Amino acid sequence: MDRATGGWGWDTRGVRRTIPAFFRAAVDDTPDRPWLFAEDVTLTFGEAQARIERAASWLRAHGVGPGERVLVTSRNLPEHLLAWLAIMEAGAVQLPVNPRSTPAELAGFVRQARPALIVTDAGLMATVAAALADQGGPARPLVDVAELFTAEPDGRGPADVEPEDVAVMIPTSGTTGRSKLVMQTHLAYVMAGEGFPWWMGLTGDDRLMTSLPLFHINAPAYSTLGSVALRAGLVLLPGFSASRFLDQARRFGATEFNSIGAMLEILMRQPERPDDAETPLRLCYTGPSPSKERHLEIERRFGLEVKCGYGMSESTYGLFWAHGTRPYGALGSARQHPTLGHVNDARMREVGADGVGELELRNPATMRGYFEMAEETAAVLVDGWLRTGDLVTDDGDGTYTFVGRKKEVIRRRGENLSPTEVEAALEQHPDVAEAAVVGVSSELSEQDVKAFLVPVTGRHVDPASLDALARGLLAAFKVPRYYEVVAELPHTPTGRLAKHRLPTERTEAEVDMEDLDMEQDGRRG
Repeated sequence: MDRATGGWGWDTRGVRRTIPAFFRAAVDDTPDRPWLFAEDVTLTFGEAQARIERAASWLRAHGVGPGERVLVTSRNLPEHLLAWLAIMEAGAVQLPVNPRSTPAELAGFVRQARPALIVTDAGLMATVAAALADQGGPARPLVDVAELFTAEPDGRGPADVEPEDVAVMIPTSGTTGRSKLVMQTHLAYVMAGEGFPWWMGLTGDDRLMTSLPLFHINAPAYSTLGSVALRAGLVLLPGFSASRFLDQARRFGATEFNSIGAMLEILMRQPERPDDAETPLRLCYTGPSPSKERHLEIERRFGLEVKCGYGMSESTYGLFWAHGTRPYGALGSARQHPTLGHVNDARMREVGADGVGELELRNPATMRGYFEMAEETAAVLVDGWLRTGDLVTDDGDGTYTFVGRKKEVIRRRGENLSPTEVEAALEQHPDVAEAAVVGVSSELSEQDVKAFLVPVTGRHVDPASLDALARGLLAAFKVPRYYEVVAELPHTPTGRLAKHRLPTERTEAEVDMEDLDMEQDGRRG
């Protein structure tokens, strides 16, 4: 590995780390190389840049310049990806929102961010306009993304922005009725693009595929800019379809894809086919890490290598498996840069007797803060360190294993427990496809533990059998008191469990194991 060139043939140390400069460097190197592959379009780097310049010219002609905010209902369409790069070219700041946002959410984003422009597409135009009108959102110009590409290039080139300038404001969940908008920089995105291929062992011959949403950080930072760093191809899927995923990889010649949350498990629960491993795919990036047994099962079935890591909107430099290591079940050690060397530190704070503490990170790819939320920013950016809110253990060699979210910790019988650990135990039962564990109110004190369970197709979940399994794997205070079988669990667009949408009150459908135990004791008596 040539450390001066990151192993892919050119020196990234002289690159100005802004998104427009980063993309233009790839255009200058390989203008005629095919880059973007989607359902109805294939574009070379040069063709993509021509469209980006048209859209940037349209934005400038309509008063959108450096520092202006542009709200985009970002669907996984080539137009929306190119619009993001055009917004960067114009020096503006993108606010990408879930295209499935409710009318109230859309109006809230507009009131909060006060964008100079709202960009949507023909399929959503009427819905977005009506939503803003119905919710009393402040009037803002609204445009179909396709119109951006009708302008003639003005030849002005990219705006003069700095690497530390804010590029994107990424919505995350909020607790006060306002979303936390993560102000992430050009530098963080470019460093992610430079680092991701090196962490994964990718080359210019690879073709990266993503079905993850463009309104989060993974697809733009890792897949999109990773492909730009490599001068490699990028396959943009409109969304994740488990039944079509492998065929899409075959069609587009994809060699790598990124997975988050339950995606790999959903793929594993598809009916097996004899050609499951007969695809060009060779690598998958995922997090959190599956168990060693499940990890190897996934690799055997699909004929690829799974590498694990951890990142977040607040910092693209988190954790990753170090080169040549396979610490199954762990998220890895602090990610570093292929040419800049050691840029990232990781440590734990408030480590308890059980060895669990909150992960902190310190690196130049950290957010500037939450937009107009000084108090919330000060709570997580402390003395140069980012408090992630994630609980981990240190495996003794600088490798960290994820335990759970700090805010999700359940307090029961004077002990803290992680829902993630309980979910992993319950999902070992052959009848359970997916589990979600939450804390519910207790008539005694603190909380009780409740598990929501999705059965494997065609099977029935027996709470007594599941309870017996849990008692064999977990300490007594971690074993759920309540079980409820549901047809499906709520998820975020990236596949993470949306536990805040689960009921925390008692329901008629739940089984109370204490009542069941008393009933069985009465029968035995």
